This record gives sequence, structure tokens and C-alpha cells, in this order.
Amino acid sequence: MPEIDVSVVIPAYDEEDFVRVALDSVASQTLPASQLEVIVVANGCTDRTPEVVCAFAAEAPGLAVRLIEEPQSGVSRAKNTGAEAARGEVVIFLDADSRMAPDLAEKILERSRGGERAASIWMKADSPDLLDRGFFNLIEYGKRLVRVRANMLWCSRSLLLSTGGFDESLQHAEDRELLSRFKRRGVVVGHVTESWIATSPRRLHRLPFRLGLLTTLGRWGLGNFGIGRRWSY
Repeated sequence: MPEIDVSVVIPAYDEEDFVRVALDSVASQTLPASQLEVIVVANGCTDRTPEVVCAFAAEAPGLAVRLIEEPQSGVSRAKNTGAEAARGEVVIFLDADSRMAPDLAEKILERSRGGERAASIWMKADSPDLLDRGFFNLIEYGKRLVRVRANMLWCSRSLLLSTGGFDESLQHAEDRELLSRFKRRGVVVGHVTESWIATSPRRLHRLPFRLGLLTTLGRWGLGNFGIGRRWSY
């Protein structure tokens, strides 16, 4: 079995409409497929997400694709399940409604080999809509300005497991809490700006008159300060 350098973990709850795009982005990486694996954790799915993943695996024989059924709900639990099963020391966490830049795995592996152990990742809107793009640009600008480490991330698998993984009681901002915990242990947490993850802005469209922009901003703001992290998200 070839040595795996990078494991991409995708937690997925009823994501049949999106997960194929996420998987395609992993298969399109500049890092050779022999150094990659992708692990989809089907987190209590009731739709065709597992079937979509299996169909993709059959069409991408050069890429190691694994599907893990995790019946207990919770994004943090799904991420921990995927990380525990990972073979790569570098673990990238990718939302099922998102896609990786083609060079992301390669850039992160370079950072890991340079001594970095964890970092958040530049996140942008996977949308041509100016409001969607402006919203995510504002969030990214704020994160860089005040050095907040949150949202999409990668980390060393050994670091993650030695720290106890994601807090499984959290429904939101579990990434922020984990990266803050790393920093309290003296780990220098970076921020990937030379590559990116594009994510669906669907939460921004849930309410009429684009009110989802305000509610999402409010929820993320509260979560950043530790408020509402256990609320359903």
C-alpha cells in the first residue's frame, strides 16, 4: 500500500447535491494522487450521499477514497472519526459543500515539511454574486487583521490526536476552539494565504431580502467569542 502524505476528511450530512464537487476538487490536486486519500464521513445521512461517494470512487481508481458511516450526529464527531482513520500525517478538513484550490494539498504539504503543524485556510465564496463574495472577503480581511484562526483548517494528525481532537459537544465554531487550544499549548498556528477553499454561500440565502448575511455574521461573531457554540447550526 503506498504511503499517504495528505488525508482530506469530509464530514457529510445529507450532502448528495454538493459532495461530488468536493471530491472532484480532491481528485484534481497537483499533488500526485498516490500521496493523497479522501475520507468521507457520512454522518447519519438519510439521502444518497453514500451512493454518490461510492460512484465517485469507482470512477477515480487512482485516488484512495474511503466512506465511513458514523451514525452518531455531530460535525465534531464526524471530523474526529475521519482523523482517527486517516493515514496521512497532514489532515485537511473540507466541508462537503466546498472545493479545494488545485494546489492546496501541495502547498500545505510544503508548509508541513517546513515545520508548521496547524493553520487556518483562506476561505472564499464559491459564487459570482457580489454580496456573497464581499461577505467572505470581509470575513477574511477581519481574520487577517486581528489574526483570528478559524473556519477551514489543516493540522498534523499526531497533534490533533494528542490534543483530544475536536470538542464533540460543539455544533459550531469547533474549528476556532481547536485552533485556540493548539495555541494555548504553545503551537504556532498559521494561516494559508497562498491557496484557498471555496465554499457554498447557501447559508447567506436562507432568509428573504438577504437577511442571511446578517444572521450568519452575527452567529459567526458570537461563536468567535464562545457564545452559542452548542446551539444547533
